[in-house]
Amino acid sequence: MLAELLRSFFLIFAAEMGDKTQIIAMTFATQYKVREVLLGVLLGVFLNHGIAIILGKYLSKLIPLDLVQIIAGVLFVIFGILALRSEEDEENHLDKKSFGPIMTVALAFFVGELGDKTQLTAMTLAVEGNYPIFILFGTTLGMIVTSSLGIFVGSKIGEKIPDILIKVVSSLVFLTFGTLKLFQMLPQKYLTYTNIIIYFIVISTTVFILVRKLLYLRRIGQKSVMKEVAATLYIQTQEIKEAVDNICLGEKVCGSCMGGKCIIGLTKEMLDKAKKRENYYLDEEIDFYKLKNKDFNIDKAIDALCLIIEDYNKYGIDPDEKFVVNEARKALELIIFDKYIPFNRDIHNYIANIENENKDIGYKIKKKVF
Repeated sequence: MLAELLRSFFLIFAAEMGDKTQIIAMTFATQYKVREVLLGVLLGVFLNHGIAIILGKYLSKLIPLDLVQIIAGVLFVIFGILALRSEEDEENHLDKKSFGPIMTVALAFFVGELGDKTQLTAMTLAVEGNYPIFILFGTTLGMIVTSSLGIFVGSKIGEKIPDILIKVVSSLVFLTFGTLKLFQMLPQKYLTYTNIIIYFIVISTTVFILVRKLLYLRRIGQKSVMKEVAATLYIQTQEIKEAVDNICLGEKVCGSCMGGKCIIGLTKEMLDKAKKRENYYLDEEIDFYKLKNKDFNIDKAIDALCLIIEDYNKYGIDPDEKFVVNEARKALELIIFDKYIPFNRDIHNYIANIENENKDIGYKIKKKVF
C-alpha cells in the first residue's frame, strides 16, 4: 500500500515539476488567496485523477483522448481571454457566470489534466496496482506539492507587481498552453496558413481591446482613488480639528493667544494648514515637550483622543509619524498624561498601554471606542 502511494507520488512529482500545471498554479496565486488556490487544485486534481483511476484503461474506449485534448485547448484559450476581464466586467457577470476562485481553479486543473500525462500515469498505475485509493492519494499529493511550490512563488510575485501586469501574464500563460495544445492535437487539415492567420488575428485583436480597456479603467480608477483618499483625509482632519478647537481655552482665559507656542495652538495651526494645502504630512516631527502645556480640560482631550482612535478603526492607521493625525494624537497624550504613550499601530495594545498609565482613563477610552 505504502509502496504504491510513494511510487505514484514521486512519478507525478517528477512529471509535474516545471510543467504547465505548476505554472498555472503560480499564475492563479497572483490573483487569488493561497488557500483558495490550494483548495481548487485539490478539488480539480482529486476529481480528475479519481475518474482516471476508476475508469482506468477503459476511458480511452469511451472518449477519444485526442478530442479531450482539443476541448482542453479550447478551454485554456477561453481562460486566457477571461483573465483580461476588468473588475467591472467581473462584477457585471458575477451572478451569471462566475464560479468563484476555488471552482475556477478546480475547473482549470480538472480540464488541464484531461488526457494529460499525469492522468495517463494515474490510469496506468491503477491498471497495474492493487490499491487504487492509495494511488489516488499519491497522485493527488504529488500534484499538491508541485502546485504548492508554484503557488508560493506566485503569491510572492503577486505582492510586488501591478494587477494589470498580473492579468496580462496570466492571460499569456493560458493562451500559450491552449494554443500549443490545439496545434498539437488538431487534425492537419485544419492547420492551414489561412486558419492560423485568422486565429492569431482574432486572438491578438481581442487581447489588444481588452488590455486597452484595462489601461483606460486603471487611469480612471487611479483618479477616483486619489479623490476618495483626499476626501477621507479632509473629513478626518476636519473632525479632529473641531475636537481640538473645543479644547482651546480661548483668549478670555489665556489673555492673548500664544499660537504656535501652545500645544493646542500649534495643533490647530497644523491641522488648518493640512486642510488648506491638502498636504497631510509634515516635513519633520513636532517636539510638543517644548510647547506650553496649559490647564486644558482633560475630559475634552480624552474625547478628542477617542475620536482619533475611532478614526484609526474606521480609516486605518498610517505608519508615518509625520502624518498630522499621529502628531495630533501625541499632542493630546501630552495634555492628558504629561508624556507620550507607546504606540505600535495596534489599537488594543495602545489602550493597554494607556491603562498601564491610568486605569480610569483607559477604561473611559475603551468604553467609548469599543
